[in-house]
Amino acid sequence: MMRIAVVNCNTTESMTETAAARARLAVGPDTTVVAITPSWGVASAEGWYDSFISAAAVLHTLERLPSDIGGIVMAGFGEHGREGARELLDIPVVDITEASAHLAMLLGRRYGVVTTVRRAVGQIEDSLMSAGLLGHCAAIEDTGLGVLEIDADPLATADAFVAAGERAIARGAEVICLGCAGMAGLEEHVRDRLPVPVIDGVAAAAALVETLIRQRLTTSKLDSYARPLAKARRWPGADG
Repeated sequence: MMRIAVVNCNTTESMTETAAARARLAVGPDTTVVAITPSWGVASAEGWYDSFISAAAVLHTLERLPSDIGGIVMAGFGEHGREGARELLDIPVVDITEASAHLAMLLGRRYGVVTTVRRAVGQIEDSLMSAGLLGHCAAIEDTGLGVLEIDADPLATADAFVAAGERAIARGAEVICLGCAGMAGLEEHVRDRLPVPVIDGVAAAAALVETLIRQRLTTSKLDSYARPLAKARRWPGADG
């Protein structure tokens, strides 16, 4: 039995469950998806300040990861912490930003991202650039919806996503990526309204983590993701 953890970047439990539910649909019947929410941090990560707090909270959470977890889905689109998690853990760590872009590039030459608020665009660009994937990104379009607004009105969310997706397609996108873990599952509702494939990063990351585990592949510990240096570390404001 394989166990994969979906780790939310914020403290909103409902969003964790949304992401975990989508991940469960993407993996095989012998894979268990464990939902993890940080015990401290931010209710929603929207902007650089939130993102750095979120990254610290997630890394603190991963320090206490159950030993039977075989791989991690980092469920924060464009959020920080990915590289630190790879240093910290020996098991595969897949970020939903990278995962969706990698899958998109197998389906089209250029992809677009539809995200929440405009201020998230810069972070997503930086995340894709550091992963070497920005060159194939045709557009990053926002819906204008806050992270916590996504579930409030599903019909309005779908309409806003389609409108943003159409703008991305007009700029050259041949595939669209959902740019927020809270959008997990939305592709089922908008797939017939856009003329291109729509990819959910949570599903993509879960499937990739499962594949890496089955192939017995782990993160390289040579140079870039070598283990953190041994030293005293304190987490102000953290529980435990």
